[in-house]
Amino acid sequence: MSTPSEFTFQAEIKQLLHLLSHSLYQNREIAIRELISNASDALDKFRHITLTNSEVANDAPLEITLEQNEADNVLVIRDNGIGMTRDELIKNLGTIAHSGSLEFLKTATQSSPESANNLSLIGQFGVGFYSAFMLAEKVEVLSRSYQSDEGHRWESDGSGRFTVEPQADLNRGTQIRLHLKEDLKEFAQPWRLKSVLKQYSTFVPHPIKLGDEVVNEQKPIWVEPKSNVTDEQYQKFFEHLAHGAGDKPLWHLHLSSDSPFQFHTILYCPDSNIERMGFGRVEHGLQLCAKRILVQHNCRELLPEYLRFLYGLVDSADLPLNVSREALQDNTVFRKIKKVLTKKVLSHLQSLATEKPDDYLTFYRQFGITLREGLHADFEHREEVAGLLRFPTTASPIETADKTEPLTGFADYLKRAPEGQKQIYFLGGPDRKSLEQNPNLELFRRKKLEVLLVTDPIDEFVLGNLRNYQDKDIVAIDSAQVELPPTTDADQAEEAQTQAAQTAVAESSGFQRVLELLRTELGSDVQEVRASQRLTEAVCCLVNAEGSMSAQLQKVLATGDREFNAPKKIFELNPSAPLTTRLTALADNSANDSFIQQCGRQLFANALLLEGLPLDPSQMVSRVQGFMLEAAEKRA
Repeated sequence: MSTPSEFTFQAEIKQLLHLLSHSLYQNREIAIRELISNASDALDKFRHITLTNSEVANDAPLEITLEQNEADNVLVIRDNGIGMTRDELIKNLGTIAHSGSLEFLKTATQSSPESANNLSLIGQFGVGFYSAFMLAEKVEVLSRSYQSDEGHRWESDGSGRFTVEPQADLNRGTQIRLHLKEDLKEFAQPWRLKSVLKQYSTFVPHPIKLGDEVVNEQKPIWVEPKSNVTDEQYQKFFEHLAHGAGDKPLWHLHLSSDSPFQFHTILYCPDSNIERMGFGRVEHGLQLCAKRILVQHNCRELLPEYLRFLYGLVDSADLPLNVSREALQDNTVFRKIKKVLTKKVLSHLQSLATEKPDDYLTFYRQFGITLREGLHADFEHREEVAGLLRFPTTASPIETADKTEPLTGFADYLKRAPEGQKQIYFLGGPDRKSLEQNPNLELFRRKKLEVLLVTDPIDEFVLGNLRNYQDKDIVAIDSAQVELPPTTDADQAEEAQTQAAQTAVAESSGFQRVLELLRTELGSDVQEVRASQRLTEAVCCLVNAEGSMSAQLQKVLATGDREFNAPKKIFELNPSAPLTTRLTALADNSANDSFIQQCGRQLFANALLLEGLPLDPSQMVSRVQGFMLEAAEKRA
């Protein structure tokens, strides 16, 4: 048996550098972020050393400076941090994937665990520096360690080779000189640099100077205790995040969590919902940061879709980032943070609704349209979202002094419900005035039963999807599934008397003949024609058969789908209504059959019209004109 041959892997360094600098990061401007992050780490390391070693003095403010030479197409990023010795330059910059920050943190933890807890070093993979070759055809690193009086110059063109030589007259710290590629001169322009710095490095904990301007004056207030943050600071931070989403937030949440993951966050609710203004669906407004460095704009994974209107920032030191720091390696982190944030937001909204109902209604009138999406998208928090919904009801006035319609939640509705009420009643229609005229409300007014009034078709989908709340079925009052609560003995006696009178009329031969004539006339347009037990004033009404969708939903589906076949309704006729009484009398003469049928057809059309359902207007106009002509001919 032959002995296997052994070979050594050969690294194509030039190709590896090209891969790191061109494929690892999505945007070239990320290189600025990475180099600023490295400079920030260098400053943090030096500050840590001055705190743990009294022999090392901090003789100048720690800061990062950017200088650009447009004539030579050179960008310089300078810090006065810990600096590097010759050996460290070779080791840290000459060994790909060697993280000096990670090594420093391990050493600091071994020597002083307590002080090391205050370190927040960003670098952990040792590859961020090589993103410089995305921008530069040549990179120079000039550095002097705090431990040495001698500085050194490192240089490479990214071909796989580098040089290191002594460099005189260097101050402590490191400067990276990027000789920009010919087509990337924009990165030597102050406006371009300022844009990148504000986007990615606004919250770096050390001043970043571009010329005489400090470009990161916005402080990371989310890491501060809430008691230390002023209203003015919260407002300024909102303006930084929202970029014109509103003048002032309706409310904010400042949260910190240590379990299951450590993170800090501030969430804001703007004062207006741009989706209601017709500007389309908004993007998520949350920024994700890792140790104050921006990782992702408009992060969609931190909050559910129905809370997408919130602005804010989430910062965590525990994010398991991938090498490019542009995504997470483990989505379970997102899921756990999302769970905490969602619970906190819903809890805050419930507290707001309870303690400051007027403020909550201001919020709901803007964002209720979005919030209600949670009923079908978030089953885990379905009950909490349902408790936050609000509707006008028959117990509220149509309009108040401030031109707003009062709204009611399920909890308050049930508090007002009489004992024995097993259902939550609602009625849908095109507008409040039309709903008030709906004959199906007659019975509920008579029994003093409150009904939710729904004018938005989406709310009907929502209620149909919810189906029940706190073990109470949610039922449309134009449904055959309505169950009424038991009545008092006095009410029962009155109802029995009224029902007996109606039954007597309903069972008369004349009324039965009217029903037969209407059944013939309406035919397949309805499921059934029958005497009504719910009406005492209105002539007729339409009732949805058991299991059918509400009239408003049928209207929406019919509008969006021409092939939609609406389920047949039940046509109920009030036996004691004056018009019905007259038709009953006319039914004794067969010569009146055609007139009775035309009246029935018109009553059916009137009912459809009240509910906003489609009908044939030409036939109705012709029929009404016929009635008018007949009435006119009988006048002197």
